[in-house]
Amino acid sequence: MSEALEAIFHVNTLTSTLRLATPIALAAMAGTLSERVGVINLALEAKLLAGAFAGAYASYVTGSAWLGVGAAVLAGVLIGALLGLFTLRWRANHVVAGIGLNILALGLTTWLLQVIWGSRGTSPVVPDLPGWSIPGLQAVPLLGPLLSGHSPLVYVMLLAGPLLWVWLFKTPGGLRARMIGEHPEAADTVGIPVRRTQFLLLLAAGALAALGGAQLSLGHLSWFSQNMSAGRGYMALAANVFGRWNPLGSMLAALLFAFTDALQMRVQTLPSPPPTELVQMLPYLLTILVVAGAFRKARPPAALGRHYEPGRSGTE
Repeated sequence: MSEALEAIFHVNTLTSTLRLATPIALAAMAGTLSERVGVINLALEAKLLAGAFAGAYASYVTGSAWLGVGAAVLAGVLIGALLGLFTLRWRANHVVAGIGLNILALGLTTWLLQVIWGSRGTSPVVPDLPGWSIPGLQAVPLLGPLLSGHSPLVYVMLLAGPLLWVWLFKTPGGLRARMIGEHPEAADTVGIPVRRTQFLLLLAAGALAALGGAQLSLGHLSWFSQNMSAGRGYMALAANVFGRWNPLGSMLAALLFAFTDALQMRVQTLPSPPPTELVQMLPYLLTILVVAGAFRKARPPAALGRHYEPGRSGTE
């Protein structure tokens, strides 16, 4: 019992939680941005995967992890633009478009991995992001070890949640975005550019989720591997629902999922660990349970998944 409690509250478990939560949390907040304006963002998995690959490739070619982060953002913006093109311009089903982009990203990155590096598994080691330490914080008990030495993208995640919450719920821009997700006809009536706002937030969501992918290949590890996102985009969708389309709620839900992942890795190091297969399924089991419960209580934006045609009287 004491061993289990030590594993749960050990500082290494908590620091691992922050690292593991970053890609999920950034993607979950990206989902919040796009779904608040009525676009179902099932392509979060594609954005994570594209960001991870583009980041690793650019870092490999240029020798700079920061240029890799920039390339990851561009890749995420491209996926966001494609999702906008399919759903807003061509009025495709949001779910089908998102799943199609996920399949495209998985197939394309697997093929490029073989073409560029001649490998079906992983790329060579690439320059990664440095660990940052906050001046004066290292001497603080618990907080010092917990918040020091992380990739810069971990701190981006910690800042993004509160900042996006302030923008979404405390500024006129956020009010306009939420109005589009609830009633695009009313938003159009008062002069809010519905389609343009939706498209811009899809681009922003793509960039944010791709930063999560860059964390995978340049922050947490220093290479790209096939299917590196490994379902984290779907966990991000669950975190968004569990967080009730709130950036802070999405971030906290992602931290909860990541804690179970960090815990299962920590538990396996105990002298008498439980069966490995049972422990490894904890994060995914929690995701299923959370989504099953959250969907019963959460109320999504009223116009989520609907198509709005400017100048017409309704949605479909």
